[in-house]
Amino acid sequence: MAGYALARIRFRGREIVFITLVAMLMIPTYTKIVPQFLIVKFMPLFGGNDITGQGGTGWLDTWWALLIPGGLSAASIFLFRQFFLSLPKELEEAARIDGLGEFRIFAQIYTPLIKPAIATVGLLTFQESWNNFLWPLLVTTSDDLRVIQVGLAVFQQLDGTKWHYLMAGTTLATVPMVLLFIVAQKYFIQGFTQSGIK
Repeated sequence: MAGYALARIRFRGREIVFITLVAMLMIPTYTKIVPQFLIVKFMPLFGGNDITGQGGTGWLDTWWALLIPGGLSAASIFLFRQFFLSLPKELEEAARIDGLGEFRIFAQIYTPLIKPAIATVGLLTFQESWNNFLWPLLVTTSDDLRVIQVGLAVFQQLDGTKWHYLMAGTTLATVPMVLLFIVAQKYFIQGFTQSGIK
């Protein structure tokens, strides 16, 4: 929706919001770790926290801490914006003549046309989350919430590395990414070529 708003809806300050979004692409991921951790820890009304976010653990050691922070990125919004800009404006004008509102134009006219962008963003987001090591290590303590990258680190100990387990686990960790890319390859390539990123 943010990409659609930046591409199709004219509002005051739209260019400033877009420039800010592009500037966010230059911020390294690891500089955002501490603020994100504090937001997750002091999330109000979760994990025993009160309305001000005090007294509990917030989203720490929950699925929310693993899913929500990785679900939104400036790169995804930028990619969606570029894709929406490539679609013909005549579709929107025809829908307005037929009496459709802004949300229905987004949901019924443009969303079916952006399947390649959705597949591309979904694949990139999954890949980034799947390979993430530091964030899951910081926000989880339960073994059942630890991701595979954190699990592979168990095989590297001070007294020696269990190479056979580490290599087998690494091979198994790559299988979902390879399968996902094979399934979404057509949409993935189409999403990059149609959004203007070469």
